[in-house]
Amino acid sequence: MHMKTNALNYIGKNVTVIIDRPLNSLHPGHRFRYLLNYGYIPQTLSGDGEELDAYVLGIDAPVETFTGKCIAVIRRTDDDDDKLIVAPENTDFTTAEIEKLTNFQEKWFKHIIIRQTDII
Repeated sequence: MHMKTNALNYIGKNVTVIIDRPLNSLHPGHRFRYLLNYGYIPQTLSGDGEELDAYVLGIDAPVETFTGKCIAVIRRTDDDDDKLIVAPENTDFTTAEIEKLTNFQEKWFKHIIIRQTDII
């Protein structure tokens, strides 16, 4: 059995996200529209048994992959499924901006946003 990946270890590091839900695509089951590129980090394991998911902020077109810096983690407190927040190098978003940009999906879950300053 593989160990669950600690999402907090990615904060401040560059990661490559494989995009499986590009910007403006529809969720296959719930039919909401993805307002951000959304994907996963290969060779990781989240609490839901799938790879660790990631939102890509600051990219205004659908992409297949994206390499950027993990600036935060959304920790769902009612679901064992952390989400990385990845942005272009030297780009930052406030906690309020992250909350607003990810609300299209995260509004259905209780969660907290963890920044690097929260774990030092």
